Amino acid sequence: MKKIRKAVLPVAGFGTRVLPATKTIPKEMLPIIDRPALQYVIDEAKEAGIEHFVFVTGRNKGAIEDYFDRAYELEYSLREKGKTDIYDQLNNDTPTPGSMSFVRQQSAKGLGHAIWCAREIIGGDPFAILLPDVLIKSRKSCLAQMIEAYEKVGSNIIAVDSIPNEQVSKYGVISPQKRDGSIIHISGMVEKPNPASAPSNLKITGRYILQPEIMNILENQLAGVNDEIQLTDAMVTLMQNQEFYAYEYEGQDYDCGSKLGYFEAVLAYAKDHAEIGEQAQSMINRFSQ
Repeated sequence: MKKIRKAVLPVAGFGTRVLPATKTIPKEMLPIIDRPALQYVIDEAKEAGIEHFVFVTGRNKGAIEDYFDRAYELEYSLREKGKTDIYDQLNNDTPTPGSMSFVRQQSAKGLGHAIWCAREIIGGDPFAILLPDVLIKSRKSCLAQMIEAYEKVGSNIIAVDSIPNEQVSKYGVISPQKRDGSIIHISGMVEKPNPASAPSNLKITGRYILQPEIMNILENQLAGVNDEIQLTDAMVTLMQNQEFYAYEYEGQDYDCGSKLGYFEAVLAYAKDHAEIGEQAQSMINRFSQ
């Protein structure tokens, strides 16, 4: 069984739900306290052992590539002024040369098409997908939890978490078949079902581990909802020949692609921030009175 070494991060979207902030700033670069949201996703993947990151970008996303580059003038200035803490942090966040690749999704044809754009770099390896507008705050990286499960089952895995039944019509949910702890063998996926007929209340949450055969399916996948190539449609097809599992992770997810989700993430990370956590919690308490 091959290790999961590569991860695809689709970052080509316009971020329309948080306009006008994302008119000139990629939504993935919106700050969560003092770091861009994307950095938290990279940290999650690094903790899980990911060695190579494939960013699927679009127009006006150059800030992402620049962020992961060296900033020599800034580094020189920090050293000269003795600001060693922030200098060390910047160095720690700078990726190893050759560990990141950037490919362009030239047309907005959906998530499935974005993943397919990474096919040449993924090759014949199983790989992870992390949706960068979903932050998952947990003691142990969500993807690390999933890779532990992958090492047990050796097949496709989707991250899920439970939601109130009345909310299932907003999300894609799984059809569970058999459960072993947090690992759930699944027979299907349903997009935004009626709560009365939903097969479960376990929503799909922006983290995947997939076998490379998904790329061949995506190449021939017909457009689905919104006239886009849907990753879910391709996974349903792959499910006919390969086992699929869900993993109910421990942690809390935040949808930073929405205004309220982004605001909630800022609050959650602020109150646990090493430098300002205590003051942030006091501020939250004051506003909640």
